[in-house]
Amino acid sequence: MRPRLKELWNELRQVVFGQRSLVDALGPPLLFVLVNLAFGIWPAIGSAIGLALLTSILRLTRRKPLRFALAGLAGVSIAALLAIGLSRGEGFFLPGMASGAALSAACLLSVVSRRPLVAWTSFLARRWPLNWYWHPRVRPAYSEVTLAWSVFFAGRLVIQFVLFQRGETLALGALNLILGWPAIVLVLAASYVYGIWRLRRLGGPSVKEFNEGLPPPWTSQRRGF
Repeated sequence: MRPRLKELWNELRQVVFGQRSLVDALGPPLLFVLVNLAFGIWPAIGSAIGLALLTSILRLTRRKPLRFALAGLAGVSIAALLAIGLSRGEGFFLPGMASGAALSAACLLSVVSRRPLVAWTSFLARRWPLNWYWHPRVRPAYSEVTLAWSVFFAGRLVIQFVLFQRGETLALGALNLILGWPAIVLVLAASYVYGIWRLRRLGGPSVKEFNEGLPPPWTSQRRGF
């Protein structure tokens, strides 16, 4: 595997697969759609909650972190309550639509306030100096990537809303699966590649150069975003 591809794979593995299983995210919604299509809303709700609960139990028996599984169980439970309250299978996907809208707005507001959200997530994951992210020859890269994420979440929300209004549960479920983790992994990969390229173009200091207070010209950040 080429060094650049290996680097990208390691970054994605750390972000996507390091903490949360894809089964936690994709399993309950997929099961809900399939069971709802075949047997109706009540069996679908029971199946989705049952899978989320089983995932939590398995993580507990394997001594793995429970926080993501429990968060998934809570999310599935809320989604089930909305589906029951609205008497519509599409209600199951309302929490995801709401979180997407909130994320899109948060990304946009963070760019406007010159504190891009992607920089914050990188800081929490890597613990690089926070002031490095706000450097005038570093911040634009994070602002542009954050803006791209805002557009992605907003575009997904528009399509979800149209399908929700039409009552197309199956299409909504399929869309959520395609534009869920599969699409997010692709956007993450594109964000990393673009971010590294943009940092080099900006010519700002690398984290090491920033820590050491070296003057320009800088080599820029070559790995990690």
